Amino acid sequence: MKNYLHTALLACIFAGMLTACANVGIDETRAHDQRTSFAPALDSAAATFSELANATTLTDRWGGVLGGAAYRIEVPKSNWNGKLVMYAHGYVGTDNALTVLNPPIRRHLIDHGYAWAASSYSKNYYDVRAGIEDTNALALAFTRIAADNGRALAVPNKIYIAGRSMGGHIAAAAIEAETLATARNKVRYDGALPLCGALGDTALADYMGAYQLAARQLAGLPAANFPSADWASIAPDVRATLFNSNKSFATPSVQGARLKSIVMHLTGGPRPIFDEGFAVDSLQNGVWAAFTGVGTLDGILSKNVVDTHHIRYRFDAPEAVLTTFNAGITRATAAPDANLQRRDGLRWVPKINGEFSVPVLTLHTLGDMLVPFSMEQIYRRRATAKGNADKLVQRAIRAPAHCDFTIAEQARAFADLVNWVERGVKPPGDDMLTAETIAQPNYGCIFTDNTKDADDAPAIKNGRAPGKLASCPTN
Repeated sequence: MKNYLHTALLACIFAGMLTACANVGIDETRAHDQRTSFAPALDSAAATFSELANATTLTDRWGGVLGGAAYRIEVPKSNWNGKLVMYAHGYVGTDNALTVLNPPIRRHLIDHGYAWAASSYSKNYYDVRAGIEDTNALALAFTRIAADNGRALAVPNKIYIAGRSMGGHIAAAAIEAETLATARNKVRYDGALPLCGALGDTALADYMGAYQLAARQLAGLPAANFPSADWASIAPDVRATLFNSNKSFATPSVQGARLKSIVMHLTGGPRPIFDEGFAVDSLQNGVWAAFTGVGTLDGILSKNVVDTHHIRYRFDAPEAVLTTFNAGITRATAAPDANLQRRDGLRWVPKINGEFSVPVLTLHTLGDMLVPFSMEQIYRRRATAKGNADKLVQRAIRAPAHCDFTIAEQARAFADLVNWVERGVKPPGDDMLTAETIAQPNYGCIFTDNTKDADDAPAIKNGRAPGKLASCPTN
């Protein structure tokens, strides 16, 4: 305990946070601490789970409960390659039932000899801290669980972590130096594959706060402060003002067009597939619904973490109009102690500082409005600032929705990550920062693969419109 507190204080001091340092590890009351009714769903807690449909590789499969979290483990029976992949699922909502999700590339993993394991986490909501601790705890228990089920396995010679959405945040944060120093369950992963992740950690909340404040301003219903309690009641009026034709995001009014331009710049700048992504009503509905609790991430924090003072809103208008808009819009101010380092383990919202020492490969769709493409740009800048640009490869995918990846895209990314880790062959990636490059009509063509697979999600099978790749080479 003393060693951890000393480390936390030093890190805080070196970061220049002298005022905040005095409060490291102070106990606080969060709404999330009162949520004590989480329990593994019956199917997730079952001792076995179903084999993969049309499986060609025989496996041992075990399920159970560890530390209040359900888990699943699958290991090839005869050709295990000694490697383990930990899979971190994304946000599943606020229900009490804890559910394990299988990795989308499950078939690829077992057919290539990999074991995989996945935790439900011991709490739902956007609890990345629980996601890291419970995923790490399961990795540490892997050989014991196998032995308890009658199979003696060696300690894995390589451990990878992959995750989607919130799981992408988990995967990226799990390899950070701060996590290795402060996590209660410590695992040193050999490589990470964060997919569609919130790689700017609390910067995702800044984006949602900025989006909400801009929408209110343009609708003539500006916020007096942030967070404000009236968003749920005024949201229908805001949307009716900004969007025509049944409030569809595909048909913005004049002011709605300005909002669309603002959101384009907030989410990564001019780029292909942005228009298609902005028009996805179902995804935008989720974004707007999240505005209500974004200040504290629905009780994960006890104080507002959103800050918009660093944001300069941009849309198509004369400079004088932009200056007036930016001067007049309400700004969100984060509490300086909203997400401090703690003496009892990880921060409530674990940081992604760009301080990692293993290869990382990411994927992100260009049209994602929920966890936007700008998260990749933030991650690139942070990794570069810490001298780790050479350890990060990022790929843009031409798709409009959140985590809208084909199995082919994910399997290639994982195989390329492994080849990099184990053979030193660094894979190619996309430039995430050069505005002129990102704005090109063929941006994202290199790694977008519309090849259909039996394991693709229905939304992929039915929703990947070939027309979106009209300017790309045939896959």
